[in-house]
Amino acid sequence: MRQVLLLLLVVSVEGRRVRDQHTHTPESFPLDFTAVEGNVEGFMAQVKSLAQSLYPCSSQRLEHQMKLQILKNSSVTCNDGTPAGYYIKESRGSRRWLVFLEGGWYCFSKHTCDSRYESMRRLMSSSNWPPTRTGTGILSPQPEENPHWWNANTVFVPYCSSDVWSGSTPKTDQNDYAFMGSLIIQEVIKELLTKGLDGAKVLLLAGSSAGGTGVLLNLDRVYARLQAEGVFSVQVRGLVDSGWFLDHQQISGGDCRHTLSCAPTDAIRRGVRYWHSVVPERCSRAHDGQDWNCFFGYKVQPTIQSPLFVVQWLFDEAQLTVDNIHLTGQKLQESQWRYIQNLATTLRNTLANVTAMFAPACLSHEIITRSYWTDVHVKGTSLPRALQCWDRSLRHHGNSSAQAPPRGCPLQLIDSCPWPHCNPSCPSVREQQMSAVQFLTQLGFDIQRMAQQQGIEPNTLLGMLNNGT
Repeated sequence: MRQVLLLLLVVSVEGRRVRDQHTHTPESFPLDFTAVEGNVEGFMAQVKSLAQSLYPCSSQRLEHQMKLQILKNSSVTCNDGTPAGYYIKESRGSRRWLVFLEGGWYCFSKHTCDSRYESMRRLMSSSNWPPTRTGTGILSPQPEENPHWWNANTVFVPYCSSDVWSGSTPKTDQNDYAFMGSLIIQEVIKELLTKGLDGAKVLLLAGSSAGGTGVLLNLDRVYARLQAEGVFSVQVRGLVDSGWFLDHQQISGGDCRHTLSCAPTDAIRRGVRYWHSVVPERCSRAHDGQDWNCFFGYKVQPTIQSPLFVVQWLFDEAQLTVDNIHLTGQKLQESQWRYIQNLATTLRNTLANVTAMFAPACLSHEIITRSYWTDVHVKGTSLPRALQCWDRSLRHHGNSSAQAPPRGCPLQLIDSCPWPHCNPSCPSVREQQMSAVQFLTQLGFDIQRMAQQQGIEPNTLLGMLNNGT
């Protein structure tokens, strides 16, 4: 505790000295909160107060909002030909950069893209983007909401290419829509190099849903781009949230006329051709040029060379939707419950070789930009804490894989209980103030039958659900 407070005092004094001299601000870096874990909230309030006190008379006043920047290269566009761009909140003195890729499904044909343009135009055009955005979760500038990344340079890249961040084709007389997701990322990185990324220590490329899959597809390409620009000091890492999709069979076949009725493999096969997708070269070679395979985490992950952290709900709502299991309030059939159970088992198997992960047994989708992202725990560890452990394991190892984490600092966190929301910290149960048993019963979960299938007593199963075991 004494060492941490001393560090804060040094940072404070140094910050004031540098402002007075109008010289370059020294590097800021994440603090290790191990010594104050018993009173983190109070400690973070002190950190926030101290940070704000450094800026009251300075032009470098703490900025809480990210400001829109339209790409200088106007040929790199959204689907409808409007210019792409990004939002940025600079944190002068920090050498940590967080670039977040937004999610939002995709379209894979003229029919599905026309429909998307009518119903979700903000995901295909920049024409109505607001001038600023306020970050939440891992993008928040508030230390109590974002304990380890609040002071990073934060970049939010809106999703307007509908191609899972993979496309490379412009809008022309022959093409009704542009699909330039992979090029948007490259242009954003190029511009950030002029804003201080060239002097960064860490670049975390993060994304949720389709943005998470976009991280898998672009992580090594971002690292290669920095190398090509002569920037060798930046450690490039990836954070995938709810983008680890499976390519298994639907519970019942869809007609593929609409995005949500089309099996992931069928949709991505069509999309790869329609978008002129760019995928990691190592993955393409590993799958004999069948590039659609590289959109599925367990297939592309073994070919990725940069460090990767995977956050994945074991019962992901988007996965269930494309698998034709729709949770509309009606009770589920026994075959659907078995399918849901098998989904969690399959996900656990595909995550077996992932070095760093956080996988709660919850029915939800996306988490890292939610304000409650600090509240969900796996085996007693929160997601921000798990990410800090990962960060510490990589601190001295450049762009290589994680080393053994410090004692009491786990990297592989995955629930073992077999039902949705058997983890009592799951978000929707907490929001609806329901117990796990009440939630499952509402969906038609039969305690007696499921206990019999598991070969255990009903009371034992109830205890497991209530205790999250």
